[in-house]
Amino acid sequence: MTIYFKFLFSAFFIFTSQLSYSQNTGITEKQPFKLGVIETIESTALSETRILNIYLPDGYIQDGYQAYPVVYVLDGSANEDFVHIVGLVQFMNMYDLMPKSIVVGIANVDRYRDFTHVSTDSLDLIDLPTSGGSEKFIRFLETEVQPLINNNYLTDGHQTIIGQSLGGLLASEILFKKPALFDDYIIVSPSLWWDQQSMINDVETYLQANPGLKKKVFVSLGTEHPVMHQVADKLVAALREAKNQEFTVFYETFPEENHATILHRAVYRAFELLNEKPTED
Repeated sequence: MTIYFKFLFSAFFIFTSQLSYSQNTGITEKQPFKLGVIETIESTALSETRILNIYLPDGYIQDGYQAYPVVYVLDGSANEDFVHIVGLVQFMNMYDLMPKSIVVGIANVDRYRDFTHVSTDSLDLIDLPTSGGSEKFIRFLETEVQPLINNNYLTDGHQTIIGQSLGGLLASEILFKKPALFDDYIIVSPSLWWDQQSMINDVETYLQANPGLKKKVFVSLGTEHPVMHQVADKLVAALREAKNQEFTVFYETFPEENHATILHRAVYRAFELLNEKPTED
């Protein structure tokens, strides 16, 4: 048998085997697995196109009557934190450990720019030359992202933000400067060392400017650089000692995790604590 006929025979055998397997197993056409929907914003605040990845909980009906809380995920690109945060929400919904929730992942363009306020430290500017755009990004959240979600989806007004590292820095800045934007803050390994710790050094001033806050704040980190622990300790102490405020503050560390691995476990624990049902006396 020539090589040519051997090739034809092999190809025919593979084709018929696949056809037989398909017929026996009922396999038809492959279809994409859909996790959510994508919204595109032509942002005026940022002067660029931005992507929102949105997960809708099981049973969500656009014309229905049930409204849902919203969890906003910084670093919310499809290849960043969006998918595994959605997995946590879906798992906890399945066992009634937290309310069914809409998850909005804000996809990144330049997180170094968007998550940092202007720094006066020359070393910061050398390390992150595009930094300093958090004011515009917060305006984007307030005037474009949240209105789009609230106007087009069934939301109940309760809003949570999740941020890690520089995202934790941004979440802290929002808590200090625009606290009304969110009800619950999940702040993981916050990079409050930025700008020689100016944000945490001025926390009392920010809190005095916004009296009467009623917020839940979860702070967490793994085994990290000592400065990361110092600034997290300062943040938690400031929130717990704040006068004329009604903060519920949770602070947990995971020594077996590090800066790269902490987020998944921290968010799971945050969801547990933030949604813990009060015990009856």
